[in-house]
Amino acid sequence: MDISSGLELSRRKVEYLKYISEKNGVVKTNEIASHFNVDPSTITKTISELAESGLVVHTPYYGVDLSDSGRQYAEFSIKRHRILSLMLTHYGLSHEQACVEVSMFESLVSKDAIDLICKSMGHPQQGICGTITHDDGCRHRESPNTDKSPLCQ
Repeated sequence: MDISSGLELSRRKVEYLKYISEKNGVVKTNEIASHFNVDPSTITKTISELAESGLVVHTPYYGVDLSDSGRQYAEFSIKRHRILSLMLTHYGLSHEQACVEVSMFESLVSKDAIDLICKSMGHPQQGICGTITHDDGCRHRESPNTDKSPLCQ
């Protein structure tokens, strides 16, 4: 799956990818279920959907690992969280408040918006939750189209 918009996955699926990424290797589905406090059958269903999308490799009775595209999506999702959290701290939210607030809406913010926010912030290297990685999308981004869309008129 390509990260064309960054809006392809539900909030829960994004959280699963980020969790698997943090574990840096194969993770048992029961461990994921325990961490998110959900029934293992729910995890198995969602992991199957992520596998069908090519984002994870699931070996029954062994565990789950990210595919290359899954790792790319997880890295973008982590960057998105860190950029948005850092941005909210600039508006007076504490680190903890920023993380909580961002967790509620981050999956609704597109890759284009994150790339532009990152660029406008000077491509920060450190967020409140850790190091911020950058890709060609945010480093070589052209200025946004200034034409007004019908929603902005």
